[in-house]
Parts: sequence; structure tokens; C-alpha cells
Amino acid sequence: MKLSPFRLWSAPSLVAAFCGLAAPLSSHAADGDPPTPKAYADFAFSHDGDIERGRRIFLTLGQGACVRCHSVDGTGGKAGPDLFAVGDTHPRRDLIDAVLEPSATIAIGYDATIVQTRAGATVYGVLKQAGAETTELIGLDGQTVRIPTAEITSRQGSPISLMPQGLHTTLKLQEFTDLIEYLVSLKQPANSLTANRGMPDSIPVAARPVTLRPFLKEEFRFEATVVQKPGDVRSGLVWFGQVPRSPGVYLGIQQRGKIWRIEKQAAGDTRTLWGDFTKEVFSERGPNGLVSLAFHPKFRENRRYFLKHHVLEAGEIVTYLVEKKASADLRSDSGEPSRVLMKIPTVTQNHTGGCIEFGPDGYLYLGMGDTGPQQDPNGHGQNLGLWLGKMLRIDVDHQDPGLAYAIPADNPLRGKAGARPEIYAWGFREPWRFTFDPANGDLWVGDVGQNRVEEVTLVRRGENHGWNVYEGFEPFSNVRRREGQDYVPPVMAYKRHYGNSVTGGYVYRGDQAPSFRGVYVFGDYTSHLIWGLTQKDRRLERVVQIAVSPESIVSFATDESGRIFVVGYEGMVYEIDFSTGAFPAASAPAR
Repeated sequence: MKLSPFRLWSAPSLVAAFCGLAAPLSSHAADGDPPTPKAYADFAFSHDGDIERGRRIFLTLGQGACVRCHSVDGTGGKAGPDLFAVGDTHPRRDLIDAVLEPSATIAIGYDATIVQTRAGATVYGVLKQAGAETTELIGLDGQTVRIPTAEITSRQGSPISLMPQGLHTTLKLQEFTDLIEYLVSLKQPANSLTANRGMPDSIPVAARPVTLRPFLKEEFRFEATVVQKPGDVRSGLVWFGQVPRSPGVYLGIQQRGKIWRIEKQAAGDTRTLWGDFTKEVFSERGPNGLVSLAFHPKFRENRRYFLKHHVLEAGEIVTYLVEKKASADLRSDSGEPSRVLMKIPTVTQNHTGGCIEFGPDGYLYLGMGDTGPQQDPNGHGQNLGLWLGKMLRIDVDHQDPGLAYAIPADNPLRGKAGARPEIYAWGFREPWRFTFDPANGDLWVGDVGQNRVEEVTLVRRGENHGWNVYEGFEPFSNVRRREGQDYVPPVMAYKRHYGNSVTGGYVYRGDQAPSFRGVYVFGDYTSHLIWGLTQKDRRLERVVQIAVSPESIVSFATDESGRIFVVGYEGMVYEIDFSTGAFPAASAPAR
């Protein structure tokens, strides 16, 4: 098999070669010192650009590098993310930064992968297929390289973006601004998706929004290291929750592996370290690290709690579900070794789900994403022989032979040949956050979408929620469609101009604001928007924007009094004050 275009090249030199950086669109050689990246950013942020000139630059920059790697029509399938609605999902500042510093923030699912073969070749590109027989990567030239999987000796992710560093230096300040203007103009048309009651064209803003108030003292903000350059380790706040039957006592998780204990007292709040698990956790690539915690229903008696995190094993990222034990005074981790319950290998470094939660039945639920590559070409979401793309349910209080847990007797696929008995429901892409309604046990899931929409769905035992046959309400691929199979649609899907990374929330059951009782509150990580919705028979009744978060919404939290909190990735927790707002009745006008 010929791999000569990639053989024994380092990643940076390969990127430069494929981008044609030797043939710039413009040159500053005769103009003295070139402008700094800050000069480009300041100019593009303060000057108007020309969309049509920007489109031509997009088609020709770096000998067509942009159009080779990015589609703009929603089709995807190239080395870089589809830019169909990038003007909806990213503000101008983010687009400027993405061109100036492409490796600072790499779009999830488009991290570069480096493959070494038995023949001594190095292949560098974005992983598009990872099957038992063949592994496929796509390079900057848009060509797919197919490698027999048996010939691969190692495969590892790279913190260097496939998009080349320094493309802006081939442009004059106005040309760079024109390119940014074109990217800003790429928005999702109102008629790009079939109309559906659960996918409204517009979401009204509540006449009386709720208020978000900082719940922590500023000095107790969870310090966050947002990745700025390759090699930076993520340390954002990803989870927050109350210690059971301990009013005013909360735990907060940082992605890199630290857990902190916050105690709110009349005499003054305190923050102490619950446990430092950074040596156990891998958090250097993608949305990986320590991502979720669940207390055993009898935590006060048995001190057991559970973590979901990632580990690097032989160059591959593996999702771990582990059991830990608190100290006798319940003020910290005991220091005892973890007991590993599940180890789930991933295909890429993305889409590993992010949540574990005990249900009202006492069983532990775990959400697993399809783990990629983009568009789930291997059909993980529909493959009942895998844990990937599923909601799983296990009994952590008993053990079946050969397992560290037991399979609940009423799990829907228990005893089915070729199926994993842990599966509770399937057909998910990335169920990042899910919760149970304490009033009726409803399981709400926020499932992060692929190209066009984000989903909020109600999940029940034994259901197929469609991915990748469906994305939201729309058909996505017929490759794994099966006659006679029921595909459960979401309660709601929202389009890209409202955000591109849904964060599941909670049904409000507090006493502070009767108009919100029974309203499901959720948000979007990227846009910071927060909504409330109501449903009847799993069909959307109303959805209203009720707030905007000051930070990226990585999670929501609640406590035993029924309050709901917004967890900001940048390190602050906000309490939602529902008393300042009102959820509109069906006949109430929206503005």
C-alpha cells in the first residue's frame, strides 16, 4: 500500500506542505514588518469586510486549503468541520481567534490523529473510520488514506490542529477582515429544515426573565485553565452538586481531576480539597478528564460514591467508571484505591458522554456517546453489541459472575444474543448531561447534535432514539436503517443559530416560583442561552428563553431544597432566582 505522501513526515512539515504556504495570496515582504496577530484581530473586529471578496479568498487561500478542508452546505465529510452555520454558532471574535490560533481551540471531533504503521510510515490526518479491517484518515489535501488496521502499530491524538498556523500572514489586514466577514455571514437559513412542532423557527424571550446570582464567593471560584496552546491541560469546572443530607455542603469537580468541598456557613464559607485524582485522570486532549460524580443512595451509611473519568492506556483513551469511598467524617475522600466497575475503550478522543446518575430505582445510569468519528460511520449508536451511543444501567450493590456489578432483571436486552445486557436505551450521539424528574422519574437527556440541531429527549427503557439514522427529527443516514424499527423523536430540537452544544438540565420542582413548577430548564454551552420548556405526551408545548449565562454552561445542578444552579466552565456557579421571572402561560404574549 502506497503511503508516500505521508511517509516519515512530521506533523508541522506535513501541514505546511499540504497548505501550499509557499504561494501566499498577498505578501508583506515589501511592506516592512508584518502586522502582529493582535493587529489582525483588532482590525477585523473594528472594520467592515466585504462578503463576496471574503468568499473568493475562502476559495483560493493557501491554494484552496479552506475549501478543501471545509464544506459550507451542511454536507460535512471533509477534514475540517462543516461551516454551514458557523456565523450562528460562533461570534466574530471566536472566528478571528480560530484563524489566528487554530490549535488553541480545536473543534470537537476534528482533532488530528497520528498513525504509525509496521512499514515505518507516519500518517497524519483526521480520523474518519476506525473499523476492524480498515482505518481511514483524511488529510489537508482532501484525500482519504486507507490503512489495514492490522498494519497499525500505534495511533495517538495530536494537540496540533490540521489547520495550518500562520495562514493570516498571507493576507493583508483588509483581506483578512473580508474572510472573517464571509465566515460571519454563514448562517442557517430559516427554511433549511423541515418544519416540526418540536423544532420551532424562533424561540421567544420571556417578558420576565429569571436572574442568575453568583453562588460562590469570588475567591472560591474554581480556577480554570482554558486551553490556549498545544499541551495546555484543561482544568475547567465540569460538575457541582450537594453532598446528600448535608445542607450547605457541596462538591465541585475540575476536569483535570481535583474535587473540592464547599461549605456555606453563617460564619463564612470554606473551601477544602476533597481529593486530588490528577494522577489517575487523563485530561490532555478533547473533552476528556474527570467529568461526573454520583453519590450512592445510601451514601451517608456506606460512604460510597462513583466517578466517571478518562485514562490513557497504550495511547488510547478509555472511559472508566470507578467506585470510591469517603472518609469516616464524610469531609474528604478516604484515600482508598478506586474499584473499577467498567472500562469502555473509545474510538476517538471525543463523544464519550459525560454523566452518571442514580435513578429512582436505585440503579446507576451512565451515558456513553458514540465516541466518533464524526457522523458515526461505524454505526455505534445502532450497534447493540457495543456500549457506545447508549444509556446504560447497572446494579452496583450486587455482582454477577465475571462482572464488578449486576445486570438489573428488567434491563431490556438482558438475555438477547449479541446484545450488551447493560443497555437501557440506544441511538444517542453524545448524551452529555441527563437527569431524573423527582416528581415522576422521567429521564431527561440533552443529546449533542452533529451538523444541524441539538436535541432534548425523554428516554424510556428499551427505546431507540435514532442516531445516526436520524438527527433530531430529520433523516441523517439510511445505512443502518432497519424496516420495522421504531425511532423515538426528541421532545425538542433547536437550530444552530441558538447554539451548537446542548447541556441537559433539571425539571424545576421548587416552591420559589409556581409558574416554573414542572418546567424543564436547560441551556447551551456555546451560546450561553438558558431555556425552559414544557411538554405533554412527549410533545413540545412551549419553550421560552429565560436567561443568559455569564459563562459557558457545562452543567446544571440542584440541591435537596429544589434550587437549580448553572455550572460555568470558567469556574463560577450561579443560582437561578426564579422569583424574579415568570414562565408564560399558553395564552401569554412573548416578546
